[in-house]
Parts: sequence; structure tokens; C-alpha cells
Amino acid sequence: MKEIDWSNLSFGYMPTDYNVRFNCRNGEWGELEVCSSEIINLHMAATCLHYGQEAFEGLKAFRGKDDKIRIFRMRENAERMQASCDGILMTKLPVEKFEEAVLKAVELNQRFVPPYESGASLYIRPLLIGTTPQVGVKAATDYLFVIFVTPVGPYFKAGFKPTPYAILRQYDRVAPLGTGTYKIGGNYAASLVAGEKAHSLGYSAVLYLDAKEKKYLDECGPANFFAIKNNTYITPKSESILPSITNKSLMVLAEEMGLKVECRKVPVEELATFEEAGACGTAAVISPVERIDDLDENKSYVFSKDGEAGPVCKALYARLRAIQYGDEPDTHGWVTVL
Repeated sequence: MKEIDWSNLSFGYMPTDYNVRFNCRNGEWGELEVCSSEIINLHMAATCLHYGQEAFEGLKAFRGKDDKIRIFRMRENAERMQASCDGILMTKLPVEKFEEAVLKAVELNQRFVPPYESGASLYIRPLLIGTTPQVGVKAATDYLFVIFVTPVGPYFKAGFKPTPYAILRQYDRVAPLGTGTYKIGGNYAASLVAGEKAHSLGYSAVLYLDAKEKKYLDECGPANFFAIKNNTYITPKSESILPSITNKSLMVLAEEMGLKVECRKVPVEELATFEEAGACGTAAVISPVERIDDLDENKSYVFSKDGEAGPVCKALYARLRAIQYGDEPDTHGWVTVL
């Protein structure tokens, strides 16, 4: 392969050597298959295409300075995918098969795991789709599970630098009793218009409010939201929010650092009291928030005036990455070493 500029990778797709697949026929999962083709052969009447029976995950592998490869919280991703399956009536892939596929995909593509201190990582994308051909609205009986991997740089171009976010009340991400807690494609499609609007206005992403009352913070377009005040880590509680594995990890680390942790409803007015704010997820890890502009109310909440992340965001980011790269002991069993 041609030489990869590891330090200047974008968050995008790059072909790698292999992907791995499981097929489900009439509710029974087959054996793991290794494939070198990037193409899926799909019937035009497949349920994933017509009725959105599709779920996916995102996790990462990191190369440490000891040259060992570490995969972060693989089982959590497997269990979250099972929850998504329950949410849209898909046959669940067993956790053990999910883990087998992740390990095989990373092992087969080891040469694409970026070197230590390059700032890049290997992104792992598990995908589950309904493949049964039918035109009636009902669940598929056949499914395809695929994992491909690709080396990636930072999700946001600025990397670990504060960027501005916007509140746009004319858009909702999901309905209050809908599919917001599941990692499925439809939720992301529903966020594209608002996200593009925010980008056109110079913002990194949208901070959504709850769809029912527009009174409480929900989550950012591609990530969970958190804030810091009075030595407390605060993150919104809502039935519409995807449970971020990164956020769960940060809450544990925040407590270990001596912070109080609160997962609760967060009124939009409380933005004025926060000392720091950030968005968190597998892709971005932590994206510090420079300011949040409430465009409808003509208000701006500023969290960074010098272009630098706050001290708590910096400490949490450093601690999590140290565990992911093996620079600090993994006392929680989060890391799988290849």
C-alpha cells in the first residue's frame, strides 16, 4: 500500500484488506466469514432499504507505545447493538459472535492500526441489516452482520480544540418515545438537515433540546453533552438520548478524580452557570465547546475565551486516552489487548 500520512488523516473511509461477516438465515446465525470485497450483494426489496431495519456501532482500536493493540469497551458495544435490535425488532447477534468478529477484523488489518502518538486510531464499524426481500411492513427473518475497519483522524477538524455549537429549536432529532436510545441510521438521517444548517452558519454541531417541551438539553448531533460546574460532572438524562459508552466511561473517571456526577434533566437556562462544556462519543472522544449560541433567544453562553479547553475537560480527555493507549493501567476491564 502507499505510505499513509498518519498524522493528517481525516475522519473518513479508507479501504483496508479485509472485512468479516455473519449471515443469519431464519433466525440462525452461521459461521464467521472473511471477505476481501467491499461490496454487499443485496436484494432490492430488502427490509433495510425499505423499512430501515439497520443498526450499527462504532468503536476503536489503539496502538500503544509497547506496540500492542487495544480495543476499547468491545462488550459494551455488543450489548448496545443488542438493545438496538430489540428496539427495531431485529434478530440479535450473540455478544460472543460480535466479539469474535471484532477481534478477527482488527487482527486481519493490523497494518492499518496507526502508530502510537500519531493522533490517529483504527475505527471499527459493525453493521447489521435486514436482508429478507418483502414489501409488507414486518421484521426480516434474514440478516447480514458486517464489520469493516478504517484508520481515522479526529472527528472534528479542530481536534481537541473548543468549537461553537448552536441551539436550533425548529429541528428535532427524535421523538420523545421514539428510537433516540438506539444506534440506528434513521436517527442520523433525521439530523442531517439541522447539522448542515449549523455548519452553514459556522457551527460544529447542533445542541438539541427535548422535542416535547423545548425546555431541557438533549444531546448534540453526533454526541452526548456534558458540562462542569462546582466540581460536578453534569450530563442530561432523557429517554431520547443514545447511551454513549464514552460518556459512561467519563462519568466513572470523573468520580475517580473527585467530581460529583449528576445525570439528570438539565434546563436550557442552566447553560449560563456552567464553567466548561463538551460533547463526547467514540468518534470525537471529547470535543470541548467554545460557546453555545441560542439563536432563537439571541443568547450566547461562552465556555472558552482563549481557544483552550477547560482544566476538567483536559484532565478527563488525557485520562481516557491514557487508558485507551495503555499508558495508564486499565482497572475497569475496559480494554481488550490483541
